[in-house]
Amino acid sequence: MQGIKKFIPTQVKAKYLNLLLKVGFDRLDFGSFVSPKAIPQLQDTAEVLSLLDLSQIETKLLAIIANVRGAAEACKHPEITFLGFPFSVSETFQLRNTNADITASIERVKEIVALCAQHNKLPLVYLSMAFGNPYGDRWSPEIVSHYTEILVNMGIQHLMLADTIGVSNPANIRLLYTSLKNSFPAIDLGVHLHSTPYSIQEKIAAALQSGCQRFDTALGGYGGCPMASDELTGNMATEALLAFLKEEKIQTLLHEDAFRRAQEYSNTVFS
Repeated sequence: MQGIKKFIPTQVKAKYLNLLLKVGFDRLDFGSFVSPKAIPQLQDTAEVLSLLDLSQIETKLLAIIANVRGAAEACKHPEITFLGFPFSVSETFQLRNTNADITASIERVKEIVALCAQHNKLPLVYLSMAFGNPYGDRWSPEIVSHYTEILVNMGIQHLMLADTIGVSNPANIRLLYTSLKNSFPAIDLGVHLHSTPYSIQEKIAAALQSGCQRFDTALGGYGGCPMASDELTGNMATEALLAFLKEEKIQTLLHEDAFRRAQEYSNTVFS
């Protein structure tokens, strides 16, 4: 929702998220504790959280934070399990996205890890621009591995390889995922891919073949990062992933009827 300029009413957001909670996803990115000036759409995250029905659900809530202040705010809410921090291997994008360079962001992660330990939260890092960037910043699998090692040594055990701008392809997905999983076998490593509808299946297949079992998706492929380039392609659509898994006869534990209800209501949310 973060890139949508028209404000979505708080009650509408909460109803949509409550429908998603019934589907049975492992994690749900429900909101962000970030500056209202930077992301006006998410200024009501705390209020939305208060409206969620968390009874009889196993889905863990994830909140995005961009600095220590946001992490401290998120830590006030016992309902939240994960704090997700966007750490970019692109210096340019890190400055654009969090108003801090990579060196300063590493220090932020240290403080966030400490806060999480104090408040029984799990820190999660998105390695954004993991497959390349449009700014001309240096990129290589070795650079991604270098920062992954730093983060793991700081106590990060949950990582998502984030495409951010849709430049991933089957070859670099296989290369990067396999390399990191072999180097850091203890981490929970997933993918957050962006794609056009025409390339999504081959990207899913490449990740699955590499051993990935955790995918970030969004119903309808809605969303994107407003701090990234205008050429941003969409998030991986949840229904595209589920269709692929069904075709490959890979079972999920999701509730199909609940998913359909959430999918129908998403047309109201994003209309």
